[in-house]
Amino acid sequence: MTETTHLKVGVLSFAHVHAGGFARLLAAMDGVEVLTSDPDPDPAAPDELRGKGFAARLGVDHVDTYEELFAWGPDKVVVCAENVRHRPLVERAAAHGADVLCEKPLATTPEDAAAMVEACRAAGVRLAVAHPVRFSPAYLAVRDAVRVGTAGDVLAVAGANNGYMPGARRRWFVDPRLSGGGALMDHTVHVVDLLDDLFEGSPVTSVYAQTNNVLYEAAGDVPVETAGLLTLTYANGAVLTLDCSWSQPRHHPAWGGLSMQVIGDRAVLEMDAFDQKVYGFDERARGGVEIPYGVDLDGLMMRAFLFGEGDVGVTDGAAGLRAVRVVSAAYESARTGCVVRVD
Repeated sequence: MTETTHLKVGVLSFAHVHAGGFARLLAAMDGVEVLTSDPDPDPAAPDELRGKGFAARLGVDHVDTYEELFAWGPDKVVVCAENVRHRPLVERAAAHGADVLCEKPLATTPEDAAAMVEACRAAGVRLAVAHPVRFSPAYLAVRDAVRVGTAGDVLAVAGANNGYMPGARRRWFVDPRLSGGGALMDHTVHVVDLLDDLFEGSPVTSVYAQTNNVLYEAAGDVPVETAGLLTLTYANGAVLTLDCSWSQPRHHPAWGGLSMQVIGDRAVLEMDAFDQKVYGFDERARGGVEIPYGVDLDGLMMRAFLFGEGDVGVTDGAAGLRAVRVVSAAYESARTGCVVRVD
């Protein structure tokens, strides 16, 4: 498929913080016609700009209902709804024969994720999960070094995916009825997805997790975990320790980041997916400045999904399901204080 091919792409919901960026990307692509719909704004957050008003700010077309969007006949859709609403939208898209790129995590339970994978398989449509860090040059350099044997056998990985507490921008992130959980639900899956690719599908066999809300406990308005530390054991013998916390200060110039240290028996490899920045100091603002540069990971992911461009594939539904199983086991471990096996 080439860019001159005309594609109709629907964006389902503006709930996720990435929805606006995705809509802008699509609107700027030649050969792509984009239509948005956002009929379910969060009633607990009336001050958040959603729906037709947000579409107008983005400069994209909008319809009031998903029925109208699917009647338009999209070839592909991007699901950016609240986590618990992923399944019905993915199943609806599959029933209409549209390929799906779903925001992460794929679902909040393994049962929902498995049903989504099966619905797309039965309908013969593609299910992909929005994990743009697979397209990071820093990650790909680590993967290449592991694949050619530079690091030897990987013994351990120390990973961190930290960031802002996203409830400040979208309230539903801290409402467990809509999000399914907090920092553990939000941030575990990115690093787990990278290792799913790095280890070529070698599964996680056990999880131990601890979580707390120390960072926002005093505020009293964040009823989900805001910090988490996980230890994962893989079938290939490697061990991952992962900090998945919402630990970035509210006024830090950067939203957060994703880093890994891959320890092999021949070498240690380090990566930071978002460290392509020029650092400085703003005297007028009397604060630090970080100016990013480098590739647009969301853009690379979107073009791979739409047009099959590049050498990196978008995360598929099966990998998304494996990540959800890890998250489910991590929550059980955090509740029980025990190591939990992953089926």
